[in-house]
Amino acid sequence: MTSGEQPAPYGSGTTSTGRRPGRIRTHHLQQLKDDGGRFAMLTAYEQYSASIFDDAGVEVLLVGDSAANNVYGHNTTIPITLDEMIPLCKAVSSSAKRAFVVADLPFGSYEVSAGQAVASSVRLMKEGLVSAVKMEGGRRYAPYVQAMVDAGIPVMAHIGFTPQSEHALGGYRVQGKDTAGQAVIDDAVALAEAGAFCVLMEMVPAEVAAAVDRAVPVPTVGIGAGNATTGQVLVWQDMMGLGTGKSPRFVKQYANLHAVMSDAAAAYAQDVRDGSFPGPEHSF
Repeated sequence: MTSGEQPAPYGSGTTSTGRRPGRIRTHHLQQLKDDGGRFAMLTAYEQYSASIFDDAGVEVLLVGDSAANNVYGHNTTIPITLDEMIPLCKAVSSSAKRAFVVADLPFGSYEVSAGQAVASSVRLMKEGLVSAVKMEGGRRYAPYVQAMVDAGIPVMAHIGFTPQSEHALGGYRVQGKDTAGQAVIDDAVALAEAGAFCVLMEMVPAEVAAAVDRAVPVPTVGIGAGNATTGQVLVWQDMMGLGTGKSPRFVKQYANLHAVMSDAAAAYAQDVRDGSFPGPEHSF
């Protein structure tokens, strides 16, 4: 590639070698990091979002424990269980034809031991059909990552702000400020050395995320972590404006689906009430 040239997105074009992968794998994401390219990542929890994002060229789909908020209606990610995650994983994995599908290990499914982490990950891959798992936590989980990788499980590490630990962290707060930035870097290095194929950072200062990206050979993903990472991830309901609450600072809203769906539902209800639906063209 010439200086400044970006590889074409895997979702809609070819790789920098001129070949279009049938299914995106970890080595394609690594190639992007090596070539100075970038990839997009969005959450998905069911077949329609998965198919739409896959067709649009989004390289990575995350079946996040954020389904606790966006599917099951909880206030935090903590209540969702492994049994609740697996059907969502299966729906997304069965619907995405090219995207790389990653699933979150939910709170309580891995903290007890490396063995528990391996067993839970096996279920997500065997029953949920995902290609990799994501696990929250810093360097103390490096032995867990190594055990999972040794078992054939690709692991995406998640550091910085970790939503499952929000009570321990004192709420939704930026992590890695000032002198704490070195701890984030040390976490990333330890997890990458343990075998994580990617490091995701949430709500950390942009300069810390950039330092992490320089410190580890594997791809990085940011959410509220500046633009120096290899990939970026957002919750799809946030970036498409499906909710009505205040969005986090790091969210860019690309659509207002709440207004579109609200208007459509109101129009349908009115047509039913005034008898204009169903019309002759909708009847047998």
